[in-house]
Amino acid sequence: MADDKVDTIAILKALAESPKRDNSAYHRAIAEARQAFEDAELALGGPVRVRTKTKLKRSGEYTVKWTFKRVT
Repeated sequence: MADDKVDTIAILKALAESPKRDNSAYHRAIAEARQAFEDAELALGGPVRVRTKTKLKRSGEYTVKWTFKRVT
């Protein structure tokens, strides 16, 4: 039982010392999406509806096309 506690502590220490995940690209993409909605609302003069089309390219790039339409 004491060995289990030592093993658990070792695992927790390894997790705490491991490198953290870099989420900067995700945060940048979300900020760009929010800006796109704001720009679309200003350009179209009110609330908008969005349609998306996604595609995964053979190169591994993930593409998202956004089409905004004014809500009537």
